[in-house]
Amino acid sequence: MSAVATPELELVVTQPAVAEIKKFMEGEDDLPETAGLRVRVVPGGCSGFQYSLNIEEESRQGDHIIDRDGIRLFVDMFSAQYLNGITIDYVTNMMGSGFTFENPNATGGCGCGSSFSA
Repeated sequence: MSAVATPELELVVTQPAVAEIKKFMEGEDDLPETAGLRVRVVPGGCSGFQYSLNIEEESRQGDHIIDRDGIRLFVDMFSAQYLNGITIDYVTNMMGSGFTFENPNATGGCGCGSSFSA
């Protein structure tokens, strides 16, 4: 009897995104060592799915836990199928600043870049 292997999940987080996540988490009071950033996909947006980023005190059962450059990312099994291979960046331009997501799994997207279809 063999154990079921958890599929691999690869996320790329650029240095500007890492720096912004660290700054964001350092601004939170009394976060435990187990805290991390939950990266997930939720239904909604103009294209069907949208990205969600939230600080959480600990991972949940079944989460992928990814350590990158001193930050911890939590990804649930549902979101993992849509986030494998994604690049998370943080950009600043004339229109403002914020996180961007380059998703090779997306089959379509919206003009604002915050939602996608798969």
